[in-house]
Amino acid sequence: MSITVQIEDLIEKKASDFEISKLFKAHIQNYKNSLGELFERNQGKDFLVTHTKTLDSIIALMYKTVLRRLFGNYLPMRSNIPIVFVALGSYGREQLCVHSDIDLMIVYEKNDGYNTAAIIEKFLYLAWDAGLKLGHRVHEVGDLLGASREDITIKTAMMESRLIIGSPFTWSAVQSRLTAIRYDNPKAFILAKIEEAELRRKKFPSSMQPHIKEGVGGLRDSQLLFWIAKTLYGVTTLKELSGTLFSEEQYREYRIALELLFRVRSALHLLSGKQQDQLVLDYMPRIAEMLGFADERRLVTKLLEAQWRINNFTRIYVKKMARPYQHDAISISKLRQGRVQKGFYALDEVLYASYRMQPPSIHSLLEMLCGLEDRSWTFDASVLFHFTYVSISHPLRAKTYALLRKLFEREHLYVVLQLFYDAGILHQLIGAFKKVLHLPQFDGYHHYPVDLHSIKCIEALENIADPHVKLLYAQLPAADKVLLKAIILLHDTGKGRKQDHSEVGAKLIVPFIKNLKLPSQQFERAALLVRHHVLMSHVAYRENLYHEKTLYQFMSKIKTPDNLTLLYILTYADINGVGPGTYTSFGANLLHELYEASLEIASQNDRIGDALKRRNKEKKLVNDPEFGSFSKIEQKKILSIESDLFFLKHAPHEILSVSKQAFGCGNFTYRLEQNGGLVIHIFRKIPLNLGYLLGKLSYLDVASMDIFTLFDGIKYFKIEFLQRPREGTLEEVERIVHEAFDMSKTIELPKPVIKPGEITLDCDHSIHYAQLNLTTANQRGLLAYFVRLFDEADINIATAKIHTNKNVARDHFLIEKQNRMCDNAREIIAKLVGE
Repeated sequence: MSITVQIEDLIEKKASDFEISKLFKAHIQNYKNSLGELFERNQGKDFLVTHTKTLDSIIALMYKTVLRRLFGNYLPMRSNIPIVFVALGSYGREQLCVHSDIDLMIVYEKNDGYNTAAIIEKFLYLAWDAGLKLGHRVHEVGDLLGASREDITIKTAMMESRLIIGSPFTWSAVQSRLTAIRYDNPKAFILAKIEEAELRRKKFPSSMQPHIKEGVGGLRDSQLLFWIAKTLYGVTTLKELSGTLFSEEQYREYRIALELLFRVRSALHLLSGKQQDQLVLDYMPRIAEMLGFADERRLVTKLLEAQWRINNFTRIYVKKMARPYQHDAISISKLRQGRVQKGFYALDEVLYASYRMQPPSIHSLLEMLCGLEDRSWTFDASVLFHFTYVSISHPLRAKTYALLRKLFEREHLYVVLQLFYDAGILHQLIGAFKKVLHLPQFDGYHHYPVDLHSIKCIEALENIADPHVKLLYAQLPAADKVLLKAIILLHDTGKGRKQDHSEVGAKLIVPFIKNLKLPSQQFERAALLVRHHVLMSHVAYRENLYHEKTLYQFMSKIKTPDNLTLLYILTYADINGVGPGTYTSFGANLLHELYEASLEIASQNDRIGDALKRRNKEKKLVNDPEFGSFSKIEQKKILSIESDLFFLKHAPHEILSVSKQAFGCGNFTYRLEQNGGLVIHIFRKIPLNLGYLLGKLSYLDVASMDIFTLFDGIKYFKIEFLQRPREGTLEEVERIVHEAFDMSKTIELPKPVIKPGEITLDCDHSIHYAQLNLTTANQRGLLAYFVRLFDEADINIATAKIHTNKNVARDHFLIEKQNRMCDNAREIIAKLVGE
């Protein structure tokens, strides 16, 4: 049974107002419950129109019910009752979303024959009791113009009025007032709406969690366009201007974009069960599924593209319609005096253009930009119009790249790139952007999609606040500045693919800088810096800057001080381009400290080369099947071993063998080998009395000794002797090794003879280590005596290279800078040389 029949039945039975409102409430709830199925059948504007018409029918039925209750069987013709129900705002535009307020205006004319106040009051109580979410206004026809002048929001709502039900005579009187409202001071209304929009756009900027209603390119922007068109031309739909104000194709693209916004917003309201107008991360997967997108990334990419389209279209045609109100005769005269070239005019650092001139070529537009004074220009929407609809053929000509090169040489490139983005031609001029247009970055870090982030990085480069970075950038040669801008702009263009985006970006940057005619020696630098564009921030924030291994490995990838400087500036721009507040003083200090420390060791090519060799050895190690048999924690510990020498001196299987023994170490363990001479392998967590051990075995010549710090506090000693112990004395050697873990053991050792100049100490070898070099005649007990003195002085040998050849000892020690090491070591040297 239809609700109309049920209501009539209740009225005949003289049911209470409560029973009738209860019936309406149940009907409305049933309708709300069916909205999901309706959405599956009809999405976008069709869904909203269907929803609006359903609400119209409910409101109309409520009005009829009130009249039937009040007049009984003596119901007058509705055309005689001086009341109309008018839909306002999005309801009036037939764009009302499911959880938005129903903006309703009830207008009446005074008539002694009808108690209009009672009718309206009865209707409102019925609507409220039935659960309708009404935002209503009640006006007498003659008060409409005065009411519209009270608040711009009221006037705006009235501009979108649509009759739901009521007297056609009263509606005719209302329409007459609405026309008067439209003609009432249109300039003030238009300028106020444009100013309101600018404030709104600042409050809701572009975001990877788009605000469908209030954000840049959101529904409010499309409504602004309609409000101005309605004010100036009296249109009921924007389509009426298609073919005159804009082309049918331009309008079609705009409507396709708007359709997606309608679909997303409706899905959001249905899914959240409330008036939810921002597409936050939590809703994205389900919304993507509801709308038939492969995943949330594809959904947001298309949504950001749609908002870009609406923003572009709205800006261009709002300005085209409103310009007579924004420029008076005096400003137009000044504009003409600032003629840049035919059809383009500059005034107060703003560039304007004529909408009427023939579309310029891309070369003409780029030449015009190159000819502007190098400053931070603002480009009016009239300029945006010509860049949006310019024809660009591919492949680009050499002349196009030559003009782009000139733009990259300017100090103020950011405003030009933003213009290209706003016009939708960035990817046409720089092909590397085709795959990352409007591409979101759901990493919890970036605030902007890839393309906008890249442009924001250029803005950061042009507005460097960090004094260290600013000075370095100012000192760069002009060619390096052009290179750096290209790198910063394209550093993330490899995103959105299966391969590592840094590797893809390294391939994309080279063709672009080739086309810019940069020197060929810059190609490798550009690829290297894009490949490692996240390295500096990664090292600064996540690794220990006080370990030499960190610095040497870092510089092994960056290679030169000049590259280091470019990477430092690139890192600054990249972090600042993420979003406000990302670049902190803490982070700035870390980056500066890493830069200075790396610069200090940049000239030490041997050590940097060692670090590079170590990286290659690590790659082989990781690919070794035996490495995969270790646990993830164990693998991480092996790769964390600080000593580059350890990796350089051992093959992957040897590294794994040593590591395996270390993992099984308690307080200490050892192993003896006799391959030619004696070899002692010692793993220890507790202190080792090395001086005692070497002293007791001083009857054997040490060929070499390695000391490596591994992990978990374990040190690994490998001592090679030229001779084997006498037969039958191996057990004695084992006893000595055991005794060497008793730190109270001592042994008398002869003092070696060392001449001045045979021992040197370099306390400036690096930030964390000093290097001691000893070249002297090989003497029995030399190493034992030497090590004992260091033990007594509490000097820690981090790595030792011991080599004896042709009776000459050539020993090198890396010593940790601690416990006044340099002062103590100098005292030891003085003792050794008899000073």
